[in-house]
Amino acid sequence: MDIKQIIELQQQFFKSGKTLDINFRLQTLKTIENAIKQYEPKIMEALKQDLGKSAFEGYMCEVGMTLSEISYLKKHIKKLAKPKTKRTPLAQFPSKSFQIKVPYGNVLILSPWNYPFMLAFEPLVDAIAAGNTVVLKPGSYAKHTSKIMKEIIENNFNPEYIAVVEGGRDVNQELLDQKFDYIFFTGSKDVGKLVLEKAAQHITPVTLELGGKSPCIIDKSANLEISARRLVFGKFLNLGQTCVAPDYLLLHKDIAEQFLPILKQEIIKQFGKNPLENPDYGKIINEKHFERLKNLINGEKILIGGNNDNNARIEPTVLLDITLNSPVMQEEIFGPILPVLIYETHQQAIQIIEQNSHPLALYIFANNKKVIKQYLHTVPFGGGCVNDTIIHLATSNMGFGGVGQSGMGSYHGKYGFNTFSHIKSIVNKKYWLDLPMRYQPYTKGKEKLVRKFMK
Repeated sequence: MDIKQIIELQQQFFKSGKTLDINFRLQTLKTIENAIKQYEPKIMEALKQDLGKSAFEGYMCEVGMTLSEISYLKKHIKKLAKPKTKRTPLAQFPSKSFQIKVPYGNVLILSPWNYPFMLAFEPLVDAIAAGNTVVLKPGSYAKHTSKIMKEIIENNFNPEYIAVVEGGRDVNQELLDQKFDYIFFTGSKDVGKLVLEKAAQHITPVTLELGGKSPCIIDKSANLEISARRLVFGKFLNLGQTCVAPDYLLLHKDIAEQFLPILKQEIIKQFGKNPLENPDYGKIINEKHFERLKNLINGEKILIGGNNDNNARIEPTVLLDITLNSPVMQEEIFGPILPVLIYETHQQAIQIIEQNSHPLALYIFANNKKVIKQYLHTVPFGGGCVNDTIIHLATSNMGFGGVGQSGMGSYHGKYGFNTFSHIKSIVNKKYWLDLPMRYQPYTKGKEKLVRKFMK
């Protein structure tokens, strides 16, 4: 079955009205949940083959987060779908105002390779909960995980409802040439621009989850030991192949000499003296990215790490004496390399951040509330943490998304449900009274009444 046939089938299925039934959606969520639990060993093995992820990390960062999202939606779907009564202006008396959420229709989800299961299935379950049909296109680099996802969907659903389409750029291109009712994309900024351009041809609404150089600031008021521990966790999780990973470190001059040895020891503590022998340490997705990352390290001053092996693994690496002109500061790293830049004033740190506008995330480690407030309210960024890293996306109670060049729109929990829903605003006017003031012919008396009601 080709792409056009799948889309036509999904359009027909949506028009049948079956996905409007909340119980139908709820049963779909339960089916996906049960399938994930059944396929968990295969999912873990696929993640290990694609990215070298341990079973612990695979559950914590992929399967567990997806199951949490499903649990939230199962619990709240009826409330999320329920019409919401709104206050009616006196001028519209007698009437009732309310909003209803309706699905867009046929949704395209383009997911990436770095968290290949979670970043495919989380938007999928949000879209399904909202009542849409879905075409899911997984990232082609994570081929083993893509294969398992396709197997899960095909064994449980007809393509007229949910379909997984595999392939490379040519398939992406063909999909984007079709007319969908909504497009959800997670990936690079360059591809995001292409998605937006293609969507504009059909005036299709989109959500773009992109990336950027997300800064991590260590203020002189921070707890250095805990800051180092949480920074190392967030930066080197999945070997830095995380869209919200701290991309570079802004370290206050007054604590640099004290903090760097602590950071070095924390890396050893978490990954061992030889991380390349650690069975729970993953790998770079492919040779292309492996070579790119090695080139970013070459010629730089190294505090720790820098070594690699023949299995596309690179040690957690910290680079010193980095400037804004260094190669590692010219692109999003997306790997286990942490450049350190020293700053003296908060204004200087903010100016450095502004060189890479609108990061997807920002992390500030500090005990000084004034300093924290300054960064949170001054710097434009998608979301972030105070005194931790990356955990702001691990909840269904807050929306996750970028701003400006790091993306548009958000999802997770009710925000995901709303993203895949069109909210219709309705006024239901009663027949038993019809105030004549709005009708022609206009008179001074009617104008007086209008001004009284509308002031």
